[in-house]
Amino acid sequence: MRINHRASLLSSPLISLLVLSGFVNAIDGWKFTITEATIDDIQRAFTTNELTSRQLVDLYLGQIASLNPLLRGVLEVNPDARDQADQADHERKAAANQGRRGLGELHGIPVLLKDSIATEDALNTTCGSYALLGSKVPRDSGVVERLRRAGAVILGKATLAEWYGVRSTKIPEGWCARGGQGVNPYVESRGPCGSSSGSAISVAANMVSVSLGTETYGSIICPGDHNSVVGLKPTVGLTSRAGVIPISPRQDSIGPICRTVTDAVYLLDAIVGFDPRDYEATKAAAKFIPAGGYRQFLNQDGLKGKRLGVVRNPFSDSYNGSTAILAFEHHLNVLRQRGATILDNLEIADIDIIMDPSRSGVIIALLAEFKLSINDYLEELINSTVKSLSDIIAFNLNNSVLEMMKEYGQNGFLTSEMTTGIGEEEIKAIKKMEYLSKYGFEKLMKDNNLDAMVTLGSGASIVLAIGGYPAITVPAGYESDGMPFGILFGGLKGTEPKLIEIAYAFEQATMVRRPPRSLL
Repeated sequence: MRINHRASLLSSPLISLLVLSGFVNAIDGWKFTITEATIDDIQRAFTTNELTSRQLVDLYLGQIASLNPLLRGVLEVNPDARDQADQADHERKAAANQGRRGLGELHGIPVLLKDSIATEDALNTTCGSYALLGSKVPRDSGVVERLRRAGAVILGKATLAEWYGVRSTKIPEGWCARGGQGVNPYVESRGPCGSSSGSAISVAANMVSVSLGTETYGSIICPGDHNSVVGLKPTVGLTSRAGVIPISPRQDSIGPICRTVTDAVYLLDAIVGFDPRDYEATKAAAKFIPAGGYRQFLNQDGLKGKRLGVVRNPFSDSYNGSTAILAFEHHLNVLRQRGATILDNLEIADIDIIMDPSRSGVIIALLAEFKLSINDYLEELINSTVKSLSDIIAFNLNNSVLEMMKEYGQNGFLTSEMTTGIGEEEIKAIKKMEYLSKYGFEKLMKDNNLDAMVTLGSGASIVLAIGGYPAITVPAGYESDGMPFGILFGGLKGTEPKLIEIAYAFEQATMVRRPPRSLL
């Protein structure tokens, strides 16, 4: 449901704060600004000695100090970030002295991680809950290992919907006990969506260059859509889930949340690949990774010859009467003008069942998978007071004020704890989702020989989630109250190259995104 709140923007304390910060953190006489700075912008500034990684980290820490008390997108910053930046500067200087160039796009770039992606350092990994505060992970998560090898600076952890919202159906989008309520930087009265809310808020408000989120059931695509940023949810298994607090091995995926498609692709290239600690999924998906990586698909002519299927029902219904509908029609014309063939008003079979988690099998499967997966994850932790879901439930009861149990409860946890593994009922639910995917989305794609499905907003992420398919959302406009909305491109497993070509060509043709200050 979309609620058409009318915020008084001129009197908004958030907008006032953005204006006061000026979104420009230039030091005296220094021309570089972090406002909307891309990875390419930053690397050029590194190369011309306009900027160091240490200065960049300091700029982002300044932005966080100014904006985060209201936005609550960042949960904690890394006390080692400056040291990592200094190391990156040292490596860059040494490479230049030796006549070497090209340390990689992510070298020296700050990255913010959702607070469910483990780092073996001074940072906590808590999924927003006090239950895991102070616990130690045995090692970096698989994606963090790859980021470190790429030379990225781990800036900190982003807030999220606590325990991905599994704890309780009453938990608001973007709320966690440790961080409080995350705020949409465009319209305070409208939600940031979840669960990767902090990753999207922080990138949208220029508190970090790029970030990583996780998705099980729309948790990258929806925050990307709601915060006017690019969210890329890879095919399940394309990126390792090892060391990431889990929900479901069938549906969990780790992906970039950035301001541009290019930055998302740079980040994707850094984190994809086989991981023996996530053996089955990453081995199966490794065949999809193209030789030479994904950056080769950043093609301005990427829409030429593409067949795109537009699904309006039910995803456009919530925008009836909104300026988003007119913007969507305009964007479809842009896609046509850029060489795509548009097949309009296509329908996904059984879409009403797919969109209802109580009928599709999602709830039955995820609650059982969560208990099994979280118990396995917790068992590996070092110095943790909780080693099982039942321990977390007890912790919440014993710390009811900290965890706001009176307000939100933990009905999801209690239901999950009652499950007894993947039994007959769960197998039936999983097979039902497989059937709905095969004869719904897959049939739509194959019968119409489509390269991608196109929808308005983020609702179709649910269709893609249950089958492990990839998706990317790109900023597409703003409603009359300033609330962002995106356009979603989804495809069959392993079709990231096509989705990147389509999304990049669309982005370059429209350039819709604007930072939050432009609401004034």
